[in-house]
Amino acid sequence: MKRTLLLITSIACCFLGSCTKDIQSPNFPDVPLVANFARGADVSWMTQMEAAGIKFYNQSGTAQDLLQILKDKGVNSIRLRVWVNPANGWCNTADMVAKAVRAKEKGFRIMLDIHYSDTWADPGQQAIPAAWVGQDINTLKTTVYNYTVEVMNALKNKGITPEWVQVGNETNDGMLWDLGKASVSMKNYAGLVQSGYTAVKSVSSTSKVIVHLSNGNDNVLFRWMFDGLKANGASWDAIGMSLYPTKATWQDMDKKCLANMNDMVSRYNTEVMLCEVGMAATDSLASKAFLADIIAKNNSVTNGKGLGVFYWEPEAYNGWENYTLGAFDVTGKPTVAMDAFLIDKF
Repeated sequence: MKRTLLLITSIACCFLGSCTKDIQSPNFPDVPLVANFARGADVSWMTQMEAAGIKFYNQSGTAQDLLQILKDKGVNSIRLRVWVNPANGWCNTADMVAKAVRAKEKGFRIMLDIHYSDTWADPGQQAIPAAWVGQDINTLKTTVYNYTVEVMNALKNKGITPEWVQVGNETNDGMLWDLGKASVSMKNYAGLVQSGYTAVKSVSSTSKVIVHLSNGNDNVLFRWMFDGLKANGASWDAIGMSLYPTKATWQDMDKKCLANMNDMVSRYNTEVMLCEVGMAATDSLASKAFLADIIAKNNSVTNGKGLGVFYWEPEAYNGWENYTLGAFDVTGKPTVAMDAFLIDKF
């Protein structure tokens, strides 16, 4: 991961110990993070885990509020998903707002991730909420607008203005299938994105609207999607990416992701960020190297247009929801991976 072999010894000391001295990244000079760089975490499972009796522990092994643990690890931004009408209630608007209030009280910046579904929305599923089934595309665009305004106002009523708002989650082939499936009708998908964009801006003109795809290393996918959105009149402020490499693949994926980020800046004059990253919790040293490197690469993006990096559900541990890519160990403490957020220069 280092620029030269001369750095191997100092890096090994840093990874094996608890120090947070600067970690160098390939081909980058010693530079500080750009102003307002987001060091983020999606902790949408937080209230559900707490309700199940799950506790979180700081580095000393003392039970502590999860948000305080993350803040002490350098995290300055929190991402929260919202579902329309989830079966168990978790991540509905009220639950999302409750978490946002707690995050605001801790001084965190907020990213709102609107799935436009009753459940997980990702490259393999973008199910229309049950209450919206049967609507034609024009009605659906109006529904997206009204729902987005409703969610934004729920935050506004608590004095919260999200700094970033995702209009859809990992929309590699659009959202609200099948009407909004991009490979079927890019025009429909673009119209839905525009409805969400306009709705966000009607409540908060300062919130940056993000269109988010997975596979941040896949430039062909991103060009296809954003060329299509642009050609069909959709607006966005930033391009969001997910990146989930393994111990064996992170260096190559990071390199391709950097090339993709710079291409997005050049091609669309847009800002870019990593809305989701993660690696196996058991590979914590490799995860720290990956996280430090992708932060450095996003920080290096042309014209300072890299906005930040968010770890997805780092607090998930000990088999929670069968998710293994968190950054807490089996005892409920942060792994060394989270120390990458404490580094100020790369």
